[in-house]
Amino acid sequence: MTPDLDEIFITETETLAEHDAPWNVLVYDDPVNLMSFVTLVFRRVFGYPQEKAEALMLEVHRNGFSVVWSGNREKAEFYVQQLQSHQLLAAMKKA
Repeated sequence: MTPDLDEIFITETETLAEHDAPWNVLVYDDPVNLMSFVTLVFRRVFGYPQEKAEALMLEVHRNGFSVVWSGNREKAEFYVQQLQSHQLLAAMKKA
């Protein structure tokens, strides 16, 4: 028995919606990087102003991690790669 076209369309729509779900980029605290360096990386990678970069860095330091960016999966993967290339502990997770 083959599904009708409406069932196929609904399945594809759900798959596309799931793919477009927002993703969070997380940075975790580590004992190696200086707080000033983490702030600098946030400014370089995301283009954040000094105040926002410092606030995120302090959140990482105090809470052990911070969601530093949210958006589409492709951009999240790019940001994680950039952060890791600066030796930060970064990962992405579905929002």
